[in-house]
Order: sequence, then C-alpha cells, then structure tokens
Amino acid sequence: MVNKSPRYHISRILKEAEGPVSGEAISERLGISRVAVWKHVQKMQQLGYPVEATSRGYRLARIPDSIHPWEFAEREDRIHYYPVIDSTMNAARHLARGGCPDFTVVLAERQERGRGRLNRTWISADGGLYFTVVLRRRLPAALSYRINFAASLELALFLIEDYRLDAAVKWPNDVRIAGRKVAGILSEMETEADMITYVNLGIGLNVNNPLPPDVAAVTSVQSAFGAAVSRRRLLSGFLDRLETRMETIDRVNPVTGWKQLTDTLNRPVKIVTVKDTVEGIAVDVDQGGALMVRQPDGTTRSVVYGDCFYGN
Repeated sequence: MVNKSPRYHISRILKEAEGPVSGEAISERLGISRVAVWKHVQKMQQLGYPVEATSRGYRLARIPDSIHPWEFAEREDRIHYYPVIDSTMNAARHLARGGCPDFTVVLAERQERGRGRLNRTWISADGGLYFTVVLRRRLPAALSYRINFAASLELALFLIEDYRLDAAVKWPNDVRIAGRKVAGILSEMETEADMITYVNLGIGLNVNNPLPPDVAAVTSVQSAFGAAVSRRRLLSGFLDRLETRMETIDRVNPVTGWKQLTDTLNRPVKIVTVKDTVEGIAVDVDQGGALMVRQPDGTTRSVVYGDCFYGN
C-alpha cells in the first residue's frame, strides 16, 4: 500500500469540492493540524499549483493540467519537479551519480537549455512533457541500445492503444504521428567494468504545447487527438509501460517489436554521422539496433548512430 502525501489528498479534496473548503475541514479529513494544511498549501502555491485562499476556505482557481509530484501517488517520492530548469538531463546526472533509486524522474514545465540529439536545442514550451528517467539495470554496456528502442516502442504503442493515434517510430529514437515528429529521445549512461551503472533517458514530448508555425514536420498529441489531453495520465501510463518492459530487457530484444512499428524501412534515407553521410534505401534494422542501408552501388552499410533524414 502506497502512503499518499497530504498534498495528494488536498489536491483531490479541492478537485472534488463544489466550492471552497475550509482549512479546518481539510485538517479533520487528513488528521493533521490546520497549520500543517496551511504549510502544504503554501508549498503547493509556490510550485505553481492554482490553490486560492478565500474567506470561506481554499479552492482551485482552475482544474490544472498538473504534473506535480503529488499527482503520481505511487511515484511521488521518486519525482523531482521543477517549474523551470536548464535541462532535466543535467539534474538527472547529478542524482544518478549520487545514488538515486531506479526510476527516479526529473520533470520540468520548461527547460531553458533542453537538448536534442547531437547537442541540438529542444524547444520546451509550456504544455509539453520534458523529463529524464534514471534507469538502473544490470546490463552489459553493449546492450544499452535496447533501452532507447524499448522507450520509443512503448511510447508509440501507448499513443496507438490509448489515444488511437497513427504513431510510428523513426530510427534511431524518434516517435512520429502521421509522419510528423511528436517526441525525441536522448540517452546517456555510465558504466563500470563493461556493465551499465545507470542510463538516463531524456524525453521531450509535444503534448498541449503550441507548435512553431513555420515547422510543418512536427506535431503534438493535442493537435493529432483534436483536444487537450492530461499530461499526468500520459506520463503515468508511459512510465508504467516502460517499467514493465524493463523487467525483461535483458531477455527480450525490443528491436523485433520496434520494426513492426517503424516507418523508416523500405524508403530512401540520408544518415548524417559525426564522420560522414550515408545515403541509400533503409532495408533493415539488425538485432543490435544498427540501420542497414543499401547504397547506390549495391553494397549494404551498417549504421550504428546518426541523424536520419527521409528522402522522396
């Protein structure tokens, strides 16, 4: 049984109430003092939760699209929430090196220096999900690629099964809806004696955030779904799926399932790596996660990492 925090209960009481609720009524329901209620409400307000104090008690100014830790009762003690942060990856690295537990999550409303692959900037506007998950799995470093493939696969499956969206995965670690990018995944890890110490999995997901008007290649869950969606439900559902997947990651290679959901294969691609550019037809992804590209001269080249661009 998970012990739910007073802030969890306060938020539920206020969401269910038809009007203001007095501090005395809340204290009686929770079995804590009115001063304790007041302190919790103050902290919630400081974190941006829309609680208002009126002459008749506390009320919500609006029902929030909240991703505060107390919204995730079973995970609350492992969620580190920031209204604004430079990068969730930076904070997660500090926590991971300090010994934080498996499935610690660093979560932010906005990032000032969000990072995409190859040190590109990830625009982090209000309404999206920007988070990093610290994963501790005793895996050989050579199998670390499975974690990225598992994450993109589970996110795409969740969007398909729960939101009926036309989601697909793009090599190496993007998720797309109807041909437009909705999420990007970035990972970093530390190892010891060729075994993974931790993998930090950073994800930027466009949910209810506004999209750049001049970029046709991106979309959001809200845009594809036709209405705003709960970020809490989205994040909670994804984390549940990922945690289940991680239980078998050493035995079950997610690449097989990933290939069934990809839109990368059997089309012209250009892969830009740090050293060169590879062009041709994407014909397969091997069990090690490498993209197999048949080049114009008929040879097939294996590409382990790079930026993938689709041709006509």
